[in-house]
Amino acid sequence: MDSENFYVDLVLYNRLLQCFVLVDLKIGKLKHQDIGQMQMYVNYYDRYVKQDFEKPTVGIIICKDRSEAVVETTLPKENNTIFSKEYKLYLPSKDALKALVK
Repeated sequence: MDSENFYVDLVLYNRLLQCFVLVDLKIGKLKHQDIGQMQMYVNYYDRYVKQDFEKPTVGIIICKDRSEAVVETTLPKENNTIFSKEYKLYLPSKDALKALVK
């Protein structure tokens, strides 16, 4: 765009949902700029890459820490295409995983 290059970390295609899924990995705390960046990626794919029969592109931001207030304030109320989730540095113990499954 305007002689600048932008790259999302992962581009996947969900065959069942018939939509692109864009994943951006952040090593620190989620910032409103990160959400805006993902919105740009989603807009680009929806406008220039996806076909008419495909569903809207989904954006997922995986980060070390997130603030629900930042997410809610940055995204529109009716947002259903951009999501954020925290990652964990270590897997839970075997017992904790068993308890989670039950």
